[in-house]
Amino acid sequence: MPSDDGTPAEFHARISTHILDTISGEPARDVYVRLERRDSEGWGTIAEGRTDDDGRLRYRVPLHDWQAGGYRLSFYVEPYLGADCFFPEITVAFHVRDPERHYHVPLLLSRYGYTTYRGS
Repeated sequence: MPSDDGTPAEFHARISTHILDTISGEPARDVYVRLERRDSEGWGTIAEGRTDDDGRLRYRVPLHDWQAGGYRLSFYVEPYLGADCFFPEITVAFHVRDPERHYHVPLLLSRYGYTTYRGS
C-alpha cells in the first residue's frame, strides 16, 4: 500500500510519536520533534517535523536511513508549554533492534513532568 506521498510503504521506516497534554487532556499540536540516529561520528538528524492537530507525527524515513541501532527523539516543548515550563526540551533515546517492526514512542506531557513508553 502506498504512503501519503505515493511512495511504496516498503521504502519508509515505521516510526511515530504522539504527544498528549495531560493537564488539558488535549493533543499537543504543532510541537517540533527531531529524529536522530547515532553512528560512529555521533548523532545525525534523519527526520524532523511538527505534530498534527491530533498531536501525532509519522516520520517518512527512507529504509537506507532506518536500521538497527541507537535513535533519539527530541521534543522542543517550550513554545507549546510557555517560557516558564521546567523542561523546555525532552530527549528520549531508544534502540531499534528490528527495523521491520513499527516503533511508536508517545509522550505524556505537563509543564513540570513527562512520561514516555514503548507504544504499539
